[in-house]
Amino acid sequence: MEKKSKEKKIPFATKNNAIDIHVGKRVRLRRTLLGMSQEQLGVTLDLTSQQVQKYESGANRISASRLWDISQVLDVTIGYFFEDMSSETKLASPRKVSINFKKIPNEYFESDPVVRRETLELVRTYYSISEPEVRKRLSEIIKSVAGMINGE
Repeated sequence: MEKKSKEKKIPFATKNNAIDIHVGKRVRLRRTLLGMSQEQLGVTLDLTSQQVQKYESGANRISASRLWDISQVLDVTIGYFFEDMSSETKLASPRKVSINFKKIPNEYFESDPVVRRETLELVRTYYSISEPEVRKRLSEIIKSVAGMINGE
């Protein structure tokens, strides 16, 4: 008979892990900035749009080989998916999680303005302007208006 280990296992979140959510958000950000639909990305990767949606929400983890494929399709490095990760997200890594694992509330991720459709559409539209000087002036106008509204 084999002895069963009595050591306590650290719970690993297979769904809604903070890092999986962050990587998924970065996939969605890049895909949207390129004007690509979930269906288009899925067809390119031989996946369903539902699978792409699960990756983007962090419900399903993206394997290393799949992340490589996604990086190639979206024309970014693997590191792109881990950029701008908050300290709170880094601390939620299963390797750093204690026995008293606490999920990061969904509100934390939902409140991130970078993942809002409005932001993504604005950025994509901004970069569709072919004249760099026009983009620069538009950016200055927006900063000026924001400064006036925010009392700066």
